[in-house]
Amino acid sequence: MRPLIAALVLLSACHAHKAGPQGYHDRFDDPAKWSAIFDDPYRDAWQKPEGVIAALKLPKDAVVADVGAGTGYFTLRLARALPNGKVYAVDVEPSMVEHTVKRAQNADFANVEGVVASTNSPRLPGKVDLVLMVDTYHHISNRLEYFDALREQLRPGGRVVIVDYTMASPHGPPPERRLSGEQVKAEMVAAGYPRSEEPLGLPHQYMLEFFPTR
Repeated sequence: MRPLIAALVLLSACHAHKAGPQGYHDRFDDPAKWSAIFDDPYRDAWQKPEGVIAALKLPKDAVVADVGAGTGYFTLRLARALPNGKVYAVDVEPSMVEHTVKRAQNADFANVEGVVASTNSPRLPGKVDLVLMVDTYHHISNRLEYFDALREQLRPGGRVVIVDYTMASPHGPPPERRLSGEQVKAEMVAAGYPRSEEPLGLPHQYMLEFFPTR
């Protein structure tokens, strides 16, 4: 898919949404359709997945929740980087979870477990070292309650990393539905994550790392 076409498809897809109190929810229940977009090799140039994972500085046995896993774009890369760890592929769409788990099985990754989340909770089956949320934060409703509760799902020293679109990005949802990095920081402070870092600069997104109070 050509860059301009891909951008237009992403933008048009974001118009079909269900509004929530603080976020909105697109329907991503067609893995074949969305795989052509999310897994387009062109995305690698600006998403920089290998750079993102390197910046996480994860030990090989880390337990990570890829919240908003979609078609497994980051899930499979995390599985490869964590041969002695575990990756939860978390998504609200059961068809997406099933798709990602099958991709992992076909790639011989035994360290991926699918988790069907709700819009109010990732429903993690165990505590994790890291919650990675790529291009997903702006979809979540009731973020204060969501991330306040999520602190209990983090192991000691655990953190949340949010990657999302800048206001000027040519990709992603329409600008009026985006959140600035400063707004994300303010919301996360209110949810109990007083310290943040920016481990990597990206062309069209911010990458923010949050550390909770206990």
